[in-house]
Amino acid sequence: MTGFREAVIDLAAIRGNMAHLRTVIGTPHTMAVVKANAYGHGAIPVALAALAGGADWLGVADIDEALALRDAGIDAPILAWLHDPDADFSAAIDDDVTLGVSSARQLQQVADAAAELGRTASVHLKLETGLSRNGVHEGDWAAVFALAAALERVGLLRVDGVMSHLANASDDDDQQALACFERGLRAARTAGLAPALVHLASSAAALRLPSARFTMVRLGITLYGLSPFADATSADLGLVPAMTLRGRVALVRRVNAGAGVSYDYLWRAPQDSTLVLVPLGYADGIPRQAAGTALVHIRSENYPVVGRVAMDQFVVNLGNEDPGVAVGDEVIVFGDPTTGAPSATDWANAAGTINYEIVTRIGHRVNRRHING
Repeated sequence: MTGFREAVIDLAAIRGNMAHLRTVIGTPHTMAVVKANAYGHGAIPVALAALAGGADWLGVADIDEALALRDAGIDAPILAWLHDPDADFSAAIDDDVTLGVSSARQLQQVADAAAELGRTASVHLKLETGLSRNGVHEGDWAAVFALAAALERVGLLRVDGVMSHLANASDDDDQQALACFERGLRAARTAGLAPALVHLASSAAALRLPSARFTMVRLGITLYGLSPFADATSADLGLVPAMTLRGRVALVRRVNAGAGVSYDYLWRAPQDSTLVLVPLGYADGIPRQAAGTALVHIRSENYPVVGRVAMDQFVVNLGNEDPGVAVGDEVIVFGDPTTGAPSATDWANAAGTINYEIVTRIGHRVNRRHING
């Protein structure tokens, strides 16, 4: 039976998406990005499914996410690349977590932690190639590469990778970033570094910019069966959306023409109408701005969300005719559009955002139920 509020995660879709993407992209190594609780899908079960589908690396933003995977018994290589300025790198090094390093200060912090442990830390140097975010700026490359080489020689760390990220702003912008990254890679090698793992491309570039693939790609949104492109659907890319967000009809109400719905009466019934109440709201990740545009799926039909989305609930208009919807009926908010349901991308378009945000923002009250594990 459908839960009151639940996100059903199909792990067979995760495995299949990873296997398909590996075949299409063909790099020697593939990282499954499972940061932010695997984009809202559940980090541990998704990580296991992605590895079963052929990934050989896992990527997270911070050390705590990496350690949670280790605590779950996952021993695959893990990279964490976004750190508190005063991060304690010891636990990560002790648990064989590879660290993305974006500055000389971080590099020295990692080396100091490794020295205290008597260990050799594995690092990937992150280069700033145009996003103006974290990463070693081109003007600092020579000094950082020299420091990294010196620390390698004394056994405190090993530079196993060099990485960066594309803006996906335009072809020209990505080509400029690619050229910058290649300059950095040459400079690193000139300084005596020999990174085996070279990665720049996430999902979009991995699929459409072969020159950015190098030896590894980082697959995030496509792992979850969603398209990073405005001009291609999941099905176009051979992907299956893994998450279905659904709930149950909590109330059916017949109202007269002119009846107001939800806060501020932004919508009034244009005719006698049947309304249903769905117990999901913006506390659960339903975008408030999508009301009036988004659709949900009930009994094989799609119906519009009307009135303000509240913290815990929203209202759906079934129209003048009563289709026989009853309390307890399943409501699919989004899922696989090949079933006739709206997609996460449809909801993103309704809310003026991206499908990444729609799935990642699903709140903690929504039970994640993993199937086909």
